Amino acid sequence: MPNTELSITVWNEGVHEARNSPPSIGEDYPDGIHGAIAAGLAEHLPDARIRTAVLADPEHGLTEEVLAGTDVLLWWGHAAHDQVADEVVERVKRHVLGGMGLLVLHSGHFSKIFVSLMGTTCSLAWRNDGGRELVWTVAPGHPIAEGIESPIVIPRQEMYGELFDIPTPDDLVFISSFEGGEVFRSGVTFTRGHGRIFYFSPGDQEYPVYHHPTVRKVLANGVRWAAQPGRARTVPTVTNPDRESFAAGRTGSTA
Repeated sequence: MPNTELSITVWNEGVHEARNSPPSIGEDYPDGIHGAIAAGLAEHLPDARIRTAVLADPEHGLTEEVLAGTDVLLWWGHAAHDQVADEVVERVKRHVLGGMGLLVLHSGHFSKIFVSLMGTTCSLAWRNDGGRELVWTVAPGHPIAEGIESPIVIPRQEMYGELFDIPTPDDLVFISSFEGGEVFRSGVTFTRGHGRIFYFSPGDQEYPVYHHPTVRKVLANGVRWAAQPGRARTVPTVTNPDRESFAAGRTGSTA
């Protein structure tokens, strides 16, 4: 797929950066988490058009015009899920159902958009002691796993563990293991309407995970997989037969 076809929006709530919390975030992410993610994508998709947006932008930077021109949206959130306006969530959801790709990252599992698209609590077990994470490829033939070493070794990371309350994924691409013995479905895909969704868990505000070269490659692979450039953005229609007409037809067929 030619990179020139791709238009990417990286969304980050930007709250941790504004609060300088944790204090290390300024050193790890001087251009914000969104800036690091965008830079990693640019390394692998040099001809793609990449924009960033944050919670404080008007309409959170996710206007109708922006979304209509976005092939893939990446979403990072953690401390301000409740501050995302419902009308913006519905706008994003409509575009995903119409065919826009969506990558949900780390604590974005609790974002309004992911919970709405999954229809479950999306809750999980967690512990933040900065232990090592190993990300194991379990679907080596999947496009998102192309060229990815197994395991990906992340020296310090927040632990996410099962049970992860999500629907059964279309594809289970990565499973993580942690020093405490926990495991987690860390890379999963879904289809909603015409849209492709990839959830990938590594990447906490306290650790420089989005500078990890292989994590960056996974995200680029995820964007390539989720993108459907040139597709008409149409939401699948749902029609319900008139109950009386349906009942009458059923009665007539059995007379």
